[in-house]
Amino acid sequence: MEPLSSTCHKALLEIGGSTILGRAMDSLLGAGVGPVTIVTGYRADDIRSFVAARYPAADVRYVHNDRYDVTNNIVSLSLALDHLDYAEDVILIECDLLFEPHVITELIAYPGKNVALVDRYRTGMDGTVVAMADGYVSQVFPTSSQGADFGYHDKFKTLNIYRFDRDYCSGTLAPMLSAYATHVDANCYYELVLGMLANIPQHRIAAQVVRESDWVEVDDPNDLAVAAYSFDPGQRADLLDRTFGGHWSLDLLDFSLPRNAYFPTASMHAALRYALPDVITGYGSAQRVLDEKASFFLRCDPARVHLLNGASQAYPVLRQRFAGQRVAIPAPTFGEYARCFPAAATYADAPGMDLEQISDLAGHADLLIVVNPNNPSGGTVPTEFVYDLAARYPGTTVLVDESFLPFSGLASMVGLLEAAPLPNVAVLTSLGKLLGVPGLRLGYLYTASADLRRAFGELMPIWGVNSVGEFFLELAVKFRTELDRSIASTVAERGRLAELLAEHPLVAQVYPSQANFLLFRLAAQDQAAAAWLRGELLASSKIEIKDVSGKYPDRKPRIRVAVRTQQDNDRLLKAMAPLAIAPEPGPKP
Repeated sequence: MEPLSSTCHKALLEIGGSTILGRAMDSLLGAGVGPVTIVTGYRADDIRSFVAARYPAADVRYVHNDRYDVTNNIVSLSLALDHLDYAEDVILIECDLLFEPHVITELIAYPGKNVALVDRYRTGMDGTVVAMADGYVSQVFPTSSQGADFGYHDKFKTLNIYRFDRDYCSGTLAPMLSAYATHVDANCYYELVLGMLANIPQHRIAAQVVRESDWVEVDDPNDLAVAAYSFDPGQRADLLDRTFGGHWSLDLLDFSLPRNAYFPTASMHAALRYALPDVITGYGSAQRVLDEKASFFLRCDPARVHLLNGASQAYPVLRQRFAGQRVAIPAPTFGEYARCFPAAATYADAPGMDLEQISDLAGHADLLIVVNPNNPSGGTVPTEFVYDLAARYPGTTVLVDESFLPFSGLASMVGLLEAAPLPNVAVLTSLGKLLGVPGLRLGYLYTASADLRRAFGELMPIWGVNSVGEFFLELAVKFRTELDRSIASTVAERGRLAELLAEHPLVAQVYPSQANFLLFRLAAQDQAAAAWLRGELLASSKIEIKDVSGKYPDRKPRIRVAVRTQQDNDRLLKAMAPLAIAPEPGPKP
């Protein structure tokens, strides 16, 4: 936990207005559990002072492990059990856990002599895992036994909260822990001994499965964000706004990120898992080879395509290349374009774009940007119109962002340019939206312009695309049929979701979309209604949506949601069902 634990014991770190130890004490005392024995080691005086000030009337006892820095938890637990009087059964809790109070009351009521709390294994977990059979722990796997081929899909993570029968504790567990810690290994985990005992029928341990939303383990500083997200619901929006991603450890259903929810396939995941050790230990290919692999996927001339580390890698190059020139962009649109060209002229997407306005701007711009479909509306401009416009104004560079085009049914500009190149047209695409892997940062720039290709070649770093992204692009070529099916599934589900959203009393209008997301306007008149809906869904259901109200001049409350799988979309609709009326703003002072 360093550096956070340098001046504060980990159990005394504050999360959501309380401390880790305070939450555990409150749950135990609230359930009538006592006396409480606390094993101390590091910063022991801090623990004693906190408990004395916060719980002056509680029956709290202390056992100190003066070898805490050179032994493992088997010694601490052995010391604790040696000091108990065993008047009742024993509850064991490690002090790096946050959990809902009902977890303790349900543990007490659970049938069986010995019980371990477990949860299905998921990304971000570490430590001991177990296998289950017939409601009991059948095998225990400490970290040391989780090798390269270890499978987590059917395993459960121990919360490290247990209820032990007092006779089992005093007559079996305590003597074995003491003997093992003294004569075998003082630096192992006590779960090793529990695993030995679990194989003996009379000492088997029942496994009580808890919900993932009921607990969080804080092993390192990164876990604090997960804990704050889970146990401080009012701060969830702020946390997500600050991070922009990295949400794999959060219990979150994310509708703010438009990606293909039907791709990649399970077999692609399996191939990626198998290849990962080899892929991450080697360098990726040279840019020339990367461009060739991109051309295999696009079926185009490799001399015209430049594979990128996500489309975002192109923005600094474009900003430098067109600095001080006349630029036109849609408004609203993806924010990077406005950040690159803050002085750009704009044409409105109301939603819905005026083709005459685009034509007028094209004749007075050095760079015309067309985002097709546009974000956040999902509206489109005919590909042939853009091509003809570029042909009519050869002095204007036309940049077409086709990140969402595969979901529209429109032809790609790449196909038209392959047949009849226009040197003043470039196509920029983020492949993560289509391939469902935005974390791999894949994109490309396609152009027949030697000048623009040279600008990218001079400014791009060596090994701009990582080896995992390169390998995945190789995979994608082999799965074209599955990719086409995933697009069709997305389009079909987009229509269904649009119809159901339009029926909701909160929704005034669902705008036509040709992308893998939908934009809708709320019936409430105040912009704050969109932030309210987002906050309600995060707090009640851990569902994230995108408030885009501020992007439109009228400031009416508008929400953008990604089209996910039918199961996910139904969860969104179910979570929205009780939210029938958005609050109207109070009187202005």
